[in-house]
Amino acid sequence: MAPRKRPESRKPPEVVVCPKSKRSRSLPELEPEEAEELGVQGPGSSRRFDSGCLWAGLASLPVPPPGRSIVRALHHHKLGKAAWPSLQQCLQQSFVHSLASYRIFHKAAPFDRRATSLAWHPTHPSTLAVGSKGGDIIIWNFGIKDKPIFIEGIGAGGIITALKFNPLNTNQFFTSSMDGTTRLQDFQGNTIRLFASYSTYNFWFCSVDVSAKSRVVVTGDNVGHVLLLNMDGRELWNLRMHKKKVTHVALNPCCDWLLATASVDQTVKIWDLRQVKGKSSFLYSLPHKHPINAAHFSPDGAQLLTTDQKSEIRVYSASHWDCPPSLIPHPHRHFQHLTPIKAAWHPRFNLIFVGRYPDPNFKSCTPYDLRTIDVFDGSSGKLIHQLYDPESSGIISLNEFNPMGDTLASVMGYHILIWSQEEAGMRK
Repeated sequence: MAPRKRPESRKPPEVVVCPKSKRSRSLPELEPEEAEELGVQGPGSSRRFDSGCLWAGLASLPVPPPGRSIVRALHHHKLGKAAWPSLQQCLQQSFVHSLASYRIFHKAAPFDRRATSLAWHPTHPSTLAVGSKGGDIIIWNFGIKDKPIFIEGIGAGGIITALKFNPLNTNQFFTSSMDGTTRLQDFQGNTIRLFASYSTYNFWFCSVDVSAKSRVVVTGDNVGHVLLLNMDGRELWNLRMHKKKVTHVALNPCCDWLLATASVDQTVKIWDLRQVKGKSSFLYSLPHKHPINAAHFSPDGAQLLTTDQKSEIRVYSASHWDCPPSLIPHPHRHFQHLTPIKAAWHPRFNLIFVGRYPDPNFKSCTPYDLRTIDVFDGSSGKLIHQLYDPESSGIISLNEFNPMGDTLASVMGYHILIWSQEEAGMRK
């Protein structure tokens, strides 16, 4: 495919550190240029942030009383008087309380088109990659003063639909794009391996995921096909698993042979990669009322979180995939010129984060509904907190915590927002 040039004039990358006087307020108060410079560790890094299967079953357990002391809970756990799940719930409650002190400490507007995808570096907690509608990619370590790495795209038609760092070499990342490719790139923008490519602009790739354990890459396109490839780029199969666009693919973090695919055909399907033989070989098909933007497995692999294109978030349980899920009514309707809103898990706790797009037709809508980041308890489905910055009051489409779980990155139109607890943010 011949590359297309973009216009010469473009908006220069802009990164802003929010001054203290302009820090946002939480809603309740109302008030390397390259990997080396980033300090990013390469393959074989000993620093890992794996949730593992330790968190399984927490969703069904009661939350400790509000006055419960974390120190006392730790002491009781050490003495064998308190179960680990009870301690975990106590830690989650403490984290929820800390959200009241979260502020925006860094803000960047590096693109001339809206941001469309987001991924944290797996071993470097202050480094993330963000893709744009024009195919631009920024690799930003906000913990240092050096300029971010900026990889220029092709412009119109180059949308980066998904980003994933390579778990086998964290100085590389996978992308799926509207330019008709799924590829592996380095931090200089060089293509290391082309995994899938269409020679026409009528077809493109919308999603990508990768498994380090199985060493496979999975990607979905705009007409319902899902491709499975090994890390060498050899195609294992290419099947039409949905009737329409595959908006999201996700491999289970604990059982990497378990695949979830989401589509605008209003279904989420769960597959066993070891038994895929055709479009009807799925384990479960989960029908929805509207097209679906995303399907994310929880960090422990025990739950599946889906976001539709209207007003519903669902939480399915691994023990009963086909049973009625937990339904969370939430306004996040689809709009053509808005990056699709996707709910996401916290990497350490059973919490869900999602941007709100106030809808006058939504049942609980009020005239002064704000464009907040809503935080839900993954077990009860209750709204437990809202993050809001009056100086960054646009619609927030994507939210993702770093692997440590202490810093939140958000995508709002052209902007990238970095949220952190106030005391921690002052040190960054």
